[in-house]
Amino acid sequence: MVAGRLAIWRRHGSTLASCTPVASRDPFAIAHALSAAASSPATASPPSTGSQLHSRSVKLGMAGDTFTMNHLLIFYSRRGHLASALDVFKEMPHRNLVSWTAMVSGSMRNGAPELGLELFASMIRNGFCPNEFALASVLGACHSTVAYAKLGISLHGVAVRLGLDANPFVGSSLLLMYANHGHIAAAEHVFADVAGKDSACWNAMLDCYVSNGCGYDAMRTAVLMHQRGIVADVFTYISTVKASSIEGELNFGRQLHGLVIHNMFKSDTSVMNALVDMYFKAGLKETAIAVFGNIQRKDTVSWNTLLSGLANDEDDKEAAGCLVDMSRCGCKPNQVTFSVMLRLSGATENASLGLQIFGLAYCHGYSENVLVANAAINMMSRCGLLNCAYGFFCNLSVRNVATWNEMIAAYGLHSCSEDAMRLFRSLVCFGASPDEFTYPAVLSAFQQDHDTKNHEQIHASILKHGFASCQFVSTSLIKAKAASGSVQSSLKVIEDAGEMDLVSWGVIISAFLKYGLNGDVISLFNMFRCDCAEKPDEFILATILNACANSALNKQCRCIHSLVFRTGHSRHFCVASALVDAYAKCGDITAAKSAFTDVSLVTDDTILYNTMLTAYANHGLIHEAVNLYQEMMQLQLAPTPATFVAVISACSHLGLVEQGKLLFSSMLSAHGMHPTRANYACLVDLLARKGLLKEAKCVIEAMPFQPWPAVWRSLMNGCRIHGQKELSVLAANQILSMAPGSDGAYVSLSNAYAEDGDWQSAQDSRRMMAENQVHKVQGYSSVEI
Repeated sequence: MVAGRLAIWRRHGSTLASCTPVASRDPFAIAHALSAAASSPATASPPSTGSQLHSRSVKLGMAGDTFTMNHLLIFYSRRGHLASALDVFKEMPHRNLVSWTAMVSGSMRNGAPELGLELFASMIRNGFCPNEFALASVLGACHSTVAYAKLGISLHGVAVRLGLDANPFVGSSLLLMYANHGHIAAAEHVFADVAGKDSACWNAMLDCYVSNGCGYDAMRTAVLMHQRGIVADVFTYISTVKASSIEGELNFGRQLHGLVIHNMFKSDTSVMNALVDMYFKAGLKETAIAVFGNIQRKDTVSWNTLLSGLANDEDDKEAAGCLVDMSRCGCKPNQVTFSVMLRLSGATENASLGLQIFGLAYCHGYSENVLVANAAINMMSRCGLLNCAYGFFCNLSVRNVATWNEMIAAYGLHSCSEDAMRLFRSLVCFGASPDEFTYPAVLSAFQQDHDTKNHEQIHASILKHGFASCQFVSTSLIKAKAASGSVQSSLKVIEDAGEMDLVSWGVIISAFLKYGLNGDVISLFNMFRCDCAEKPDEFILATILNACANSALNKQCRCIHSLVFRTGHSRHFCVASALVDAYAKCGDITAAKSAFTDVSLVTDDTILYNTMLTAYANHGLIHEAVNLYQEMMQLQLAPTPATFVAVISACSHLGLVEQGKLLFSSMLSAHGMHPTRANYACLVDLLARKGLLKEAKCVIEAMPFQPWPAVWRSLMNGCRIHGQKELSVLAANQILSMAPGSDGAYVSLSNAYAEDGDWQSAQDSRRMMAENQVHKVQGYSSVEI
């Protein structure tokens, strides 16, 4: 219809030129044609249509007609010709509110928010009172930029003063602005004040909740919207499906799926894409693929959603096949497609696939795209191609902070602390500002670096750029300082960070435990209980129990046990396993068995049984360990390599060689699992203790791993028990070649020579130990007071 009107205008253009002046200067005819052209798709009319209508207006002497020029402004701004619209606006002798509003809206629509804000300010200075369209447009500039947040609040005040805060159009823009800045309470206040809320306003509130991770609030709002009789549209379903994904409410999501089918939205691609994503996040891969198959018009987003779901399962073969199917269907991949595939290749360390995907991205012209480039650096670094990653980084024509972060993180992944620090200094020298992800990336390189100078430089930069209160940054800094043993510095960072959430405390406590600061873990836990209002979760409780186990703090273990009961985590398998392990290592096998029994009555978990098996084996309760293993088999619990480590160790202590060997061989034959290094070490220990030293040596030489000091040490101990000097010397020399600082190897070697009467060789071993400055570590006992 629109195209037809334009055709009539072009067909009768010459007629209009020959008409009388009064008829030819009809502003409504030209305005109507401009409005029709602006509303039609870009393909419905040729690009020259606007220019022809503009020139016709000038020829007819209508350049000074505000009504016609306003329609021309709207036409140019909608077609993306902002410069032409600005030229027309400047030449207008008379401008009204519509003129200013058209230019403000056009500037925002065409990605020139600064110009739009400048025009808005000029409009007010020229005495025009903004209407709801001008206010809503200028509020759009305040959505994404933090610098404009205060301006948005001021504009809210203007809306209140003009009585436009209750307008649905303005209200929706205010909602989105507050949502993008995380001000949920302010958004709710705006929503409550809007009169006559339409579906767009409700959708804006839904989007506000979803974008800030408030899934339950979004679900509640959707239900309320339904009760009020507001008809749900595409955007309603998309937001509500995302909300159910956030909270993991699969039943609610399935109900939405039913409504989508019932209300005939099954043909909408965007809604179906959201459902595919929901099912993938719920772990229902087959259902997600089935929903994807039902999408009638699959677009690039549809395929990207499928690829992302497969990537989360790290299924690189199926994802690669999906990419091939995508190309066969004629759907072109975009930057998101290549980014997902490159990161998947990095996660699976599939360099061959990653390089092929990178070549494909290059052929499609996406190799310089920032999103793809960042993913390529990530892929190369994870696949061990660190030099290639750096070379690609150096040749990039465009880099943002995320690109620098990826390269710094690549060095951190390989513990190249000096290279990470050099790149961080280059980032600052190039004038780029580090963000909250830069510091964790560079600090990750310092996990094995005890150079406090680098730590202090990064710490100073964090303080200078105002990131000391950012929990993500401060947590990474504390982990780095804990790695170097700087407990006091870590505590100072905690103090500067202010209030921290449960996750941050959990990460910090785990870091202290990881680096052997067991006593400080207990002190840190006490700080957490004083400073954090939240109750400790299962991960923090398990970490504290591990610290008690490492230091054999039986009284502290009992105190934590009582806290476990009070917080309701006594039957959580993770906490229960840590509790059994802690009691066992503290020497209280009775309490360990009691804790195991309480949980095993309500849940059957392999990890829990493995922990109890290990406890029995370490305490010499061999028959109990074997009986527990048989109970596991009766319960049809799938054993793990750790299960066999415990039960074969028990057989070793009891001298049950044949049963131990049978269990070892059953790992592959009966359970389809390949023995690990720990399993081979147990088998060697089993054979060596029984005096089957040659067979133990054959196992060491035949196993699919390079021998390591501990496995030779087991053989050496067996040789000492059974008086085999030659093998003992061989094992000791193997240990010293791998670990020259092993005091036990020197002592065992000296003793082997001495027991055979070779005093000179025994003395030479002791002298070599002294020359290499290896000192025998003295044993000690600890007493809990």
